[in-house]
Amino acid sequence: MHTTGEPTRIVIAGFPALSTPSTLLEQRAEARSQHDHIRKRLMLEPRGHYDMYGAVLRQDTELVRSGQAHIGVLFTHNQGYSTMCGHATIALGRFLVDTHDPAVFPKREELVSDPVRQTTRVDIHAPCGVVNVSVPTRQNERGVLVADSERDVSFISTPAFASGIRVTVSIPEARRWPELVAQGRRSVTLDVSFGGTFYALVSARELGFPTGLARGRMDLDALSRCVTLLKAHLVEDEGFRKYITHPVTPDYSFLYSVMVVDEEVGVVPAGADGAETGLCFFADHQIDRSPTGSCVVARMALAYAKGIRKIGERWTYHSVVSNAFGGEGGFTASITEEADVTDAQGRVVAKGVRVCVEGRAFYTGSSTFVAETGDATADSGFTMQSVTQG
Repeated sequence: MHTTGEPTRIVIAGFPALSTPSTLLEQRAEARSQHDHIRKRLMLEPRGHYDMYGAVLRQDTELVRSGQAHIGVLFTHNQGYSTMCGHATIALGRFLVDTHDPAVFPKREELVSDPVRQTTRVDIHAPCGVVNVSVPTRQNERGVLVADSERDVSFISTPAFASGIRVTVSIPEARRWPELVAQGRRSVTLDVSFGGTFYALVSARELGFPTGLARGRMDLDALSRCVTLLKAHLVEDEGFRKYITHPVTPDYSFLYSVMVVDEEVGVVPAGADGAETGLCFFADHQIDRSPTGSCVVARMALAYAKGIRKIGERWTYHSVVSNAFGGEGGFTASITEEADVTDAQGRVVAKGVRVCVEGRAFYTGSSTFVAETGDATADSGFTMQSVTQG
């Protein structure tokens, strides 16, 4: 499936068995330590490509067993396993409503449909927690309830919060990019926010790109080189670490992405109060084609913390892809409520919000992949970087 051009390869069979009963985070750790060659085989060449994204369904997690979720998922990319993904959640919502195979989705018949709103709710256990997904539905020609591709899927996030506002980061000389040097600067100011995973958010103009993310005027190659240098510094900067340290769950304490933002570009659709654009570099420098649903959550939480977004205000977030298609594929979001992050003792450790994100995903096909004995080239996949850089 794809969401605004960003793929979601949904793995429904053949992934190695993981230890159960176990928590989803334990399954994530096991998949990473014992079966990472399978992730690489599915994501990378020759079966995939550098920017492939995937979702491995997990029918048994602690929250599925407790009845809090219908199914679990592990999100995969070119570097490993994420803790949240909005575009894949939107795709999974449609797929799970359309799936009636009990081996794939044992709790499918437990889904509750609203005949008035014509929606079906699916509670998905992501590594960051339970995400409540609302899928628009209709009856097909056989009278079977199916997902309606002409209306938006929406999800309600886990608690999101800003962890760093207007953080000034000094850039060492070896990590400064030409556009920063040309302005005679040695630092940048950025924000950090958690939307199921941590994002560093920075304006294109702050990075030294005055034309921003406007189509035909942005320099993607130069921006890519800039973000490579910036992220490499951020993950090594001990002073920055506090902004990407989760107050409760150590598994979330890493910088997933640098999101380059342009608040001056983006189509405002009917029913939205405004729009902006982002270019997301995540994992091992993948570029998200979609507006990055979990970062939409993070950006709304940040805007709320800054006092520039209110509960119920609707804001649309675009990617460079949705902008290129006249605004089709933008994600519209609104804050539904305040939702604090609490520790095991119930103490509030971060002031947060829940965010509703709306978007559409579409089917692209189905595949069966094989691994033949003696096929060393494709056994664990490869990237052109891995075969040329050593």
